[in-house]
Amino acid sequence: MKILILKPSSLGDVIQALPVLRLLKLHFPESKIFWWIDSALAPLLAGDPDLAGVVRFERKRWARPQHWPEMFRSVRWLRAQQFDLVIDLQCLARSGAFAWLARGNFLVGLDEVREGARGFYDVAVPRKSFHTHAVDWYLSVLPALGVPVHKNFAWLPERPEIAAEVKRKWPGAFVSAPHSALRTPHLILLQPGARWQNKRWPVGHFAELVQRLAQKHPDTRFAILGGQDDQPLGEIILQAAPARCLNLCGGTSLLEMVEWIRLGDLLVTNDTGPMHAAAALGKPLVALFGPTEPRRTGPYGQLENVLRLDLSCSPCLKADCHFEKPEECLRAISPAQVLAQIQKKFI
Repeated sequence: MKILILKPSSLGDVIQALPVLRLLKLHFPESKIFWWIDSALAPLLAGDPDLAGVVRFERKRWARPQHWPEMFRSVRWLRAQQFDLVIDLQCLARSGAFAWLARGNFLVGLDEVREGARGFYDVAVPRKSFHTHAVDWYLSVLPALGVPVHKNFAWLPERPEIAAEVKRKWPGAFVSAPHSALRTPHLILLQPGARWQNKRWPVGHFAELVQRLAQKHPDTRFAILGGQDDQPLGEIILQAAPARCLNLCGGTSLLEMVEWIRLGDLLVTNDTGPMHAAAALGKPLVALFGPTEPRRTGPYGQLENVLRLDLSCSPCLKADCHFEKPEECLRAISPAQVLAQIQKKFI
C-alpha cells in the first residue's frame, strides 16, 4: 500500500499530525508512506523511520509563475506514484487541490468549511466540536479507514546521532546536577518567540523569571530557543543571568531543537511549535496562553500546565489585539505567577 499525507505547515501542526503517521505505519507495516510538507519544515521529517519519502511543497517559490513548471513536475510525480490512499490534514484549497491532483484511489480529508477543500474528498471528517483538540481531530480520520487509535507509539522517535551532536556542540550545558538538587529542574528551556506578536509573553517577564529562578536555584541553567528573528529576545533574557544562560536563537536546526527539548528538564513557552514538541515528548512545561484556545491547540496531554487569564476578550483567536489594554491577556500574567506554577508542579 502507498499512502500520501498532506500536512505542509506549520511546525506545531505537523508535530500534532505525526500520530496519524505512526498509527498508519503500525497498522499497515508494509506500507510506503510519503508526506507532503513545506520545504522549510522538511528537515524535521528527514530520515523519519516511518516515512518512505518527503515531498517538498515549495510554497513561496511556486507563487511565482516562472517556477510553475516545477510545480507541474511535482504533480506528475505524485500521479505516477499511484497512491492507494491520500489523506489531507491541512484542509485548505491548495492542499485539497494537490490531494485531488495526486489521483489516489481514495481521498479522505478534514471537513473544514473555510476554503471548500472538502469538495475534493471522497470522505470528509468533521471536527467533533469547536473545542476538539487538533490532535484528536487529525486522529479522527483513522477510524474512517479502519485503523485503530491508541497511544502505543513513539511520537518523536529518538535521534541518537542528533543528540550526540548537540552534546558535542554545547558540552557545558549538560553538566549533571548535584544530588541535593535532584528535584530541581537543572536545565530550563525558554521559548520567548511566537508567530503572532500577541502570543508572546513579554520578554521582560521572561528575563525577570530567569532572575528569580537563578536566585532561588543556584544550580539551574537556562537555554533560550527560537529562530534567527528571536535573537534580540534571547539577548535580553540572557542578561538576566549571563553566566548561566545560553542564547540558542537561530543557532539550532529543527532536529537539534527537538533534542534540546528532549534533553532539558522543563520548558517555559508561548503557544508555538516547540511547545508541541515538548508535549509530544512528554516533557514538563508551562505554557502561556492569551489569544488562542488551549483546548483546541494547547500542549496535548498537559492542559493542566497552561497559564491563562479569563478576560472578556480571550481567547479572541486573532493575530491583532484590539483590547483597551493591548495584549493584557499575556502581560497580566506575572513572573511571580509562573514561578509559583513551576514550584508547585516541578520543584
